[in-house]
Amino acid sequence: MNEDTPDLVSTRWLADRMVDDNRRGEIIVLDASVHLPAAERDARSEFKAAHIPGARFLDLASLTDKTSPVPAALPRPEQLSARLSELGVSRADHIVLYDDSAIATSSRAWFMCRASGIERVSILGGGLRKWRREGQPLESGTVTPDTSSDAPRLHPAEGVATKQDLLANLEEGSEQVVDARGADRVFGTGTDPVHGVANGRIPGARNLPYGKVFDEDGTFKSPEKLRAAFEAAGIDWQRPVVTTCGSGVTASVLLFAMHLAGKNDVRLYDGSWLEWSADPATPKAEGPE
Repeated sequence: MNEDTPDLVSTRWLADRMVDDNRRGEIIVLDASVHLPAAERDARSEFKAAHIPGARFLDLASLTDKTSPVPAALPRPEQLSARLSELGVSRADHIVLYDDSAIATSSRAWFMCRASGIERVSILGGGLRKWRREGQPLESGTVTPDTSSDAPRLHPAEGVATKQDLLANLEEGSEQVVDARGADRVFGTGTDPVHGVANGRIPGARNLPYGKVFDEDGTFKSPEKLRAAFEAAGIDWQRPVVTTCGSGVTASVLLFAMHLAGKNDVRLYDGSWLEWSADPATPKAEGPE
């Protein structure tokens, strides 16, 4: 983190800077909302109807590497760079991400940016829900910014664990695995209601449902409370961790929460349960712990 770039910013922080013309130009606000199919919501249409003034639509759902065998894989560096260029983001800009999603998708966008080499990126605590509840200004319509010719220079995402890494870890046990899905999906039997695969987990995985890292207003809990939540879930704070979930989205929430609490020896299993469960050769645990 740069000294002038907090990982998490408040609605007051953003609102104050939006009225300061000298500061507004260096802050680029991006809507990173993505919704599960069952929610029957269209993120782009909702952005057009109401968004934070000056915000641009990231279209996070389309930022995947279709050439990868990993389901919903993180984008290649050139994909992300091209998208940021289209949105008018330059290397000097400070990106502020927000979402209006039940699965807190701005954390996925934050990890995508940070893992690819962007340091000036923050998440808006509480997202659009908190912004709207406070009566902060909104605008509607389509935003078409000027293309940037100085987009951030990116590299392949770091801090990503592969299926092969997790298979090796079953033998070595060097990294702890924590699953962000609900306990019913991790420890239950039958069919996963979100992705349509069998319920279950990677053997040995701990469970901390991602919703438990938030306060009632949708903001992240304090670093002390976050650490306590992970430790209550059986995570040894002194050992490295891999986060997982269904498809790599809410696993990013746990990774960001640990980062806020000062823990950075954490990797994301991008393939997560969608990849693991689809391979008949991977061992699975099912039912109560």
